[in-house]
Order: sequence, then C-alpha cells, then structure tokens
Amino acid sequence: MSDGPQPPAWVVEQPGLTAVALVSVLLALAVLVPYLQFVLFGVVLAYILYPLQRRLERYVRPMAAAMGVVVTTLLVVLLPLVYVLTVAVEQAFGVVRAIRRGDIDVARIEQLIEANGYAVDLVAVYEANQGRIAAAIQEVTMGTLGLVGSLPGLFIGLTITLFVLFALLRDGEELLAWVEWVLPVPDEDLAELRAGLDDLMWASVVGNVAVAAIQAVMLGVGLFVAGVPAIVFLTVATFVLTLLPLVGAFGVWIPAAVYLVSVGRPQAGAALAVYGVFVTFSDSYLRPALIGQTAAFNSAIIIVGIFGGLVAFGAVGLFIGPVVLGGAKLALDCFAREHAGGPPEEASIDRTDDGTAAPEGKADAG
Repeated sequence: MSDGPQPPAWVVEQPGLTAVALVSVLLALAVLVPYLQFVLFGVVLAYILYPLQRRLERYVRPMAAAMGVVVTTLLVVLLPLVYVLTVAVEQAFGVVRAIRRGDIDVARIEQLIEANGYAVDLVAVYEANQGRIAAAIQEVTMGTLGLVGSLPGLFIGLTITLFVLFALLRDGEELLAWVEWVLPVPDEDLAELRAGLDDLMWASVVGNVAVAAIQAVMLGVGLFVAGVPAIVFLTVATFVLTLLPLVGAFGVWIPAAVYLVSVGRPQAGAALAVYGVFVTFSDSYLRPALIGQTAAFNSAIIIVGIFGGLVAFGAVGLFIGPVVLGGAKLALDCFAREHAGGPPEEASIDRTDDGTAAPEGKADAG
C-alpha cells in the first residue's frame, strides 16, 4: 500500500456526484467570465452600500430598501461615472492634439531654468520625444476605452452590475451562509477567512479608493482655480496615479505647473506646485483618519494587485486585484496550518562580527 496522501472519502465514495459538481462549477465560470468585471463591480458596490441597506431595513422591507439603494446608486454613482469617463476620454484626445501642435512653449521653461543657473536643452528633448508623449497618452486613452467597452456591452454590463447589487443587498447574508455551507472548510477557518477578507476589502476600498478620490478632487479644484485645461482628464488621472504607492498626485501637478510656466504664468505655476505638495502629503493623515494603521496590504501586493487586476478583471481590478492577492495569502495560511500544524517558528540566528551566521553551538562560545 502507498503511504502517500489519500483522496478525501467523499471523492472515493461518490465520484459521479463529484464529477457533476466540478463540471457544473466550470460551466458556471464559463458563463460568468465574459462579464466578470461587472459582476465583481456589483460585489464591490454591495460591500460599500450594505451598511446603508441595513439601516433602511429598520424602516422598510428588505426588497424595498434594496430597490431604493440600487436606484440611488444608478442616478448618483453609475450614470455620473460614465459621463465623467466620457468627458475625460474626450479631453485626453484634446491633450494629444495640443502636444502634436506644439502648443507647449518649452523654450520659455528652458529660459527660466537657465536664469537660475542650470543649463539644459529641453527644446531638443521635447522635440525628440513629442511624438512619444502624445502616443503614450493616446495609448492610455485607448486602453481606457477598451476597459469601458462599446456602448451595447457597457449597457449590458451595467445591467448585470445593478442586478448583482440588488441580489446581494437583499439576500447577501443568505448567499454567504450558503457558500460557507458548500465549501468543505472547517468553521474556524471559514470565520478567519471571512474576517480577513473583510479587512482586505475595507483597506482596499476605503484605504486606497477613498483616499485617491479625495486627493483627486482636491487637486482637481486646484487645477480649476489655476486655469489648467482638461480638468476632468487630469482629475481622473490623479485618481488612478494616487492608487499607486510612490507615484501619487505629483505625477499630475508637476506637468500642470510646468504647463502654466510655459504659457507665461509662472506665479500660477508656483502656487499650483505648493498646493500640489500639500495634496501629495495629505495621504499621511487622510489614510490613518479613515482606516487607521493597517497591515492588510504591503506595497508589493498593492502594485502587483492593481496592474495584474486591471489585466485580469478590467477596471474593477483596481479594487479587486489587491484583495485577490491578499485573500490568496490568507487561504494558503489556513491550508498550511491545517496540514503542517502551524507556521514555523522564526529561527534565532546569531551572527559574527562580520555579519555572517555563526555555526550552531558556537554562538554562545567565549
């Protein structure tokens, strides 16, 4: 007899039922995958709006509360979001056309820099890379259009999002209880996974998205006051860049300040730069004020999760990607603990004066 691990008893005793269950899951995934990003978007919205649903259920029936929340979300969130993205795309193409026409006076910027004792040849650099800059903006814009999709696909996707949102608001607790009942996972592990995923969702949606939205609006107001064109496009770009660690809002306000200097408004450019620094560093007090200090994510999980999530899930991957990576770690932790009896204890390694590990038994010598 083999001493290797044996398959679970339910697989051996009921292979036909197991095969039917696996095939059913695969077919269900095949149905979900084409509109997976809209389903996940509905899940994110349901997670955000569920506290509102619970409050409304104190006064009206769950179906009426869910219907009210869905209609409000459509009118206040989804339709304005589609409009903002449409305007942002149009303004992005306007920026591309302005760059190709050479509307930015790089020579004036160069003169101001040289007046402060720094000799640079920005004109040559700009002329050599003018096409690349315009092409990069256009490529990002076309990628945004690809994420949003065509109008018929967008209409179908938003319809799916609204129905998923309604179903989760009305029957979310029952669905979650059913999923926990179906999964062959011990109750204590399910409780840990549920609590961990809740922390991950809260950190991702509130810690990243809410902070990015606040900073984007703050900088958008500053850009409007300074008279910078393409406000909507730059505000959306600020939102996306602020989601990324070590990038942030300065990826927008620095070029905007340079633009103001190039069109003969150095005072406005300097004022925008000062305000941009304030917006950038506001992250240090906005995030603790909203969610406190959390170790749910690290920089690697956020960056890989955002970019990988965009490729795998579309635009909603900005929120879901980091949660998927963090959730995978939680699941692997539970799996390893069940099979290995707990995480290995950290070894205490003594080191010699040159920083190398001392051989066992010699660390305490002398």
